[in-house]
Amino acid sequence: MKKINIAIDGPSAAGKSSIAKIVAKKLGYVHLDTGAMYRSIALKCLLTNTDMNDDAAMDTLLAGTDIRLTEDGKVFLDGQDVSAAIRQNEISMMASTVSAKSAVRVDLVRRQQKMAEAKGFIMDGRDIGTVVLPDAELKIFQTASVEARAQRRALENQSKGLPCDLEMIKKDIEQRDYQDTHREHSPLRKADDAVELDTSDMSIEEVVECVLDMVQKVTGD
Repeated sequence: MKKINIAIDGPSAAGKSSIAKIVAKKLGYVHLDTGAMYRSIALKCLLTNTDMNDDAAMDTLLAGTDIRLTEDGKVFLDGQDVSAAIRQNEISMMASTVSAKSAVRVDLVRRQQKMAEAKGFIMDGRDIGTVVLPDAELKIFQTASVEARAQRRALENQSKGLPCDLEMIKKDIEQRDYQDTHREHSPLRKADDAVELDTSDMSIEEVVECVLDMVQKVTGD
C-alpha cells in the first residue's frame, strides 16, 4: 500500500488530534502531534521559569530540550511523561504564545520535517499544510463552531477531572482563535489546496470515515 503524509490543520479543540490518532491506527501510520510539542516547550518554560520573550534564554532552553512522542500517544519531555500535564488550560494558552516565537517554530518545524521524511505520517496543528508539510499529499482543514468545540473540551476536561466551566472554556477558545489567526509567524489559515471539513454536527466515527475516504481517493487503494 502506498504511504502518504497527511496534514490536518484547524483551530483549537476541533478534534484534530483525536481524529489523527484513530486514522493513524487504522492505516498503520504514525501520528505526530505537533501541538504536544509546543505544549511541551510551554510547560518547560513554566517549570524552569524561563521568560518566553528572552530570545537567548529560549535558544538555550530549546538546545537542551528533548521531546519524544511514542506510538501509543504518550509525550515525554526530557525523559519525563508529561502527557497529562501539557493538557491543562494554562498550558494551552501558553502554547499559543510560545508557538508565535520564531525561534521555537524554526526549531520544532525542523524536527517535524525530519521525522516525516519516511512518509506514513499524520500531523495535526496550525500550520502543517502551509509550512511544515507543504508537499503533503492530503491536506485537511478541520474546524467546528466555537460552541461545539467548547462542549467537546468540557467533556474531555470532565473525564480527566479538570475544570469544565463551559463559558470560561468558550472564552479561552475564542482568545486562542484570535491569537492563532493574528500571530506574526505562520498564522492559522487554510492551505489553498486543503479540503475543509466542518465537524460541528459530525460524530467521531463519521469524521474518521470521511478522512479515510479522502485517503483512499489520493492513494487509489
